[in-house]
Amino acid sequence: MAKRHAYDVLVLGGGAAGLTVASGAAQLGARTLLVEREGRLGGDCLHYGCVPSKALLATAHARHLLARAGDFGLPAVAAPPVDFAAVRRRIEAVVAGIQEHDSPERFRRLGADVRFGEARFVGDHEIALDGRRIDADRIVIATGSRAAVPDLPGLAETGWLTNRELFSLEALPEHLVILGGGAVAVEMGQAFARLGARVTLVQRGPRLLSREDPDLAAVVAGRLAAEGVDLRLGARLVAAAAGPGGTRQVVFERDGRRETVVGTHILAAQGRLANLDGLGLDAAGVDHTQKGLVLDARLRTSRGHIFGAGDVTGSHLFTHAAGYEGGVVVAGAVLRLPRKADYRHLPRCLYTEPQLAVVGMTEAEARGAGELGEVVVEPFAGNDRARAEGTAEGLCKLVLGRRGRLLGVGIVGPAAGELAAPFAVALAGRLGLGSLAGAVLPYPTLAEIGKRAAGQPLSRKLFSPPVRRLLGVVLGYRGRGPTDL
Repeated sequence: MAKRHAYDVLVLGGGAAGLTVASGAAQLGARTLLVEREGRLGGDCLHYGCVPSKALLATAHARHLLARAGDFGLPAVAAPPVDFAAVRRRIEAVVAGIQEHDSPERFRRLGADVRFGEARFVGDHEIALDGRRIDADRIVIATGSRAAVPDLPGLAETGWLTNRELFSLEALPEHLVILGGGAVAVEMGQAFARLGARVTLVQRGPRLLSREDPDLAAVVAGRLAAEGVDLRLGARLVAAAAGPGGTRQVVFERDGRRETVVGTHILAAQGRLANLDGLGLDAAGVDHTQKGLVLDARLRTSRGHIFGAGDVTGSHLFTHAAGYEGGVVVAGAVLRLPRKADYRHLPRCLYTEPQLAVVGMTEAEARGAGELGEVVVEPFAGNDRARAEGTAEGLCKLVLGRRGRLLGVGIVGPAAGELAAPFAVALAGRLGLGSLAGAVLPYPTLAEIGKRAAGQPLSRKLFSPPVRRLLGVVLGYRGRGPTDL
């Protein structure tokens, strides 16, 4: 008879993916152990990422609206200097409120054991935790990721911030130098600039948000530049060094010339690294790379009873992706179903103002796959709600296949993340443009932009010369009326 393990499911990591697996496994009756190395559950997203950053963005938005009072017909308002300690306290309160949902007590009530400490594999079914050995039938690695710090000469001596330290600062940085041009760099660059800090963003690529559609990314970059963010693009980092009066210098080369920017703080925002150090994966026979775990479509590692989910996979570094992957793992590890992860319609969103959201294929991806048929663009300038609220900047871009099937959508504009939701449903449910264009929406709403974009190809077909000629023959319509009534 096979050995009975102490636990049916062992989950390493208490972030979005790990909590999803632990909750599902425990509620399905599996004896479950959740192990987290930090002293609290919730992961990077709750404590150092999604939640505090969005709380900060909301505060920055409120201050930015004060500066725009005149745009709404109100008297001009002079915004006073920001007390960042007060901003930090608000962020901490938001995090604390959400933390209650991710408390150990809640997961224990669901039936899971919860322990804190450093775990490492000592076998393919066994870990060591605080001097004890614990074995399990199925193991899930969901240990998340951390900020990647560039190997830049002098940076270690100069000092830097990552997302872990950024939200607990005692005072607003006088001049924040951000290394990177992705989501974290751009969101935090705009937020701190709106709060009153000088911000310089140093990006090695020729444009911001290099993964995104250039038409969409250009709108965001233009807004940041208009709000005073100093964009240094196409920059090759050379060194960092201490400057006078406690300042920090970043040296880089651009267009063959060497430049130096002097700031009070440096934020490293050049991607993420999977948290695999110290896990002892070799003892378990688990294959991995510098990027993350090596997984199959069912999120199994090289050992079929060990699964991976969340940022530790090295791909799709979003909290909603981690939650989705957690569900795939529950199906495989607990229910023993051969469910595969499908990322074709996984949405992503940048929470700057304007926001940028994408679901499905971009124009470049569709063209590269040989599937691109047509691109439909609908500007927010034609949306009455956006014009009324003074947010008519941006566009909605539909990517259609050769037969007119919706392949993807990209939106840059107000509430883009919310506006992308119906397209995510449409793509997942394989709904046609007719269903989107035929929906009756309240007026005036931002959501009408998606309806109008979906209706463009249909309108061109309906109001075309062949249809007019056909109706003329069948119904006797005579075309344009006389002009000399």
